[in-house]
Amino acid sequence: MKDSFTVRDLPPSERPRERLLKLGSEALSAQEILALILGRGSRGESVVVTSQKLVSRFGSLKGVANASVEELREINGIGLAKATQIKAALELSKRLEADADEKARALIKSPEGVVGVVRSKLKGKKKEHFLVLCLDTRNRLISCRPVSIGSLDTSVVHPREVFKEAVSSSAASVIFVHNHPSGDPEPSEEDVELTRRLVKAGEIIGIEVLDHIIVCDTSFLSLKARNLL
Repeated sequence: MKDSFTVRDLPPSERPRERLLKLGSEALSAQEILALILGRGSRGESVVVTSQKLVSRFGSLKGVANASVEELREINGIGLAKATQIKAALELSKRLEADADEKARALIKSPEGVVGVVRSKLKGKKKEHFLVLCLDTRNRLISCRPVSIGSLDTSVVHPREVFKEAVSSSAASVIFVHNHPSGDPEPSEEDVELTRRLVKAGEIIGIEVLDHIIVCDTSFLSLKARNLL
């Protein structure tokens, strides 16, 4: 019997590298990002377990970034090389974040504002991409994350995945966006059914669903404006 599991023991769809390739780096958790930075685990311990220990020990990705090399090396499986890899990667993130903070976070006031945020992410896509925009109590954008790629249905777009980012970022509300590669923004019955299911899930956990917007390259449609929420 194996004493520990490795990344290869995970289903392919749950492996950090495969999830990044399929959904983009934005979809990864802090542990998954650290696992990719570290590359591999140590003898007897998966890199996934090591990354989980890092986040658990320091409380968050920010806590890991603020830890010293010496503190990082206190974690089993983290030697000098891996500690410096982590410091360099997260320092780069800090500098990018500092650049972003110089600009005010986008204030979402209308469907047009939402489209302005997502248009470049969805333009020209040949498959349907489902995104979640997380907002604070003042309707300022916290994050915009992909949840799924492909035809939308309740088995692909699950409330657990949809609201995971919103819960972790303490979002007050969310807006859903997906594209129609056909160029026709009219919602399907499945779009409406899925939206109403997610609205009910949001009510249960206390996160308001403000809208679901369907975007095409040259047009868009708000389900809220159609009274379809």
